[in-house]
Amino acid sequence: MKRTNLFFAAAFSLAALPALAQTAPTVQAGTYKLDPSHGKITWQINHLGFSTYIGQFAEVNATLKLDPTDPAKSSVTATVQIASVGTLNPALDKNVKGPMFFDATKYPTATFVSTSVTPDGAKAATVVGNLTMRGVTKPVTLNVAFNAAGTNPIDNVYETGFSATATLKRSDFGMKAYLPGLGDAVVLDIEGEFHKV
Repeated sequence: MKRTNLFFAAAFSLAALPALAQTAPTVQAGTYKLDPSHGKITWQINHLGFSTYIGQFAEVNATLKLDPTDPAKSSVTATVQIASVGTLNPALDKNVKGPMFFDATKYPTATFVSTSVTPDGAKAATVVGNLTMRGVTKPVTLNVAFNAAGTNPIDNVYETGFSATATLKRSDFGMKAYLPGLGDAVVLDIEGEFHKV
């Protein structure tokens, strides 16, 4: 439900940029687009203390401008299609997309625009950006890990891969239904493969 952070799937790629700086000879600078079939945002929320409920955003578009020699000059933007949220439960999906939560009809997308990237070791970084969801813009921090860069042997396309995590409060974006029983904190797990343009 609160997973809309996202996304922002793209932001996590920036976080890994610092790591790339240490392997610059093997990482190509340039503009990258998220592979839609290998870019997902999974969210988790505490369900009344009985369990952790999990859902996913399946449609994420992102663009990464990568400078492996100077990560701070890199940037990422991402757009999440709210109607792509899924829980594998049709009735719950309808509720999550409704006015109490994402209100997908009124706010069909969520966007993330990076504002800074700070290296954190050889293959990690912190990416900070602005997440806009339900008409509200708040800063979100992504903890990003750089996975790999190179030519994908399946489609022969040069790409980079990243993983990222973030935590936000759904109430910050106007989603206050069932608080405090239904958790306020939403944990995001982001995975993405970016193809070089």
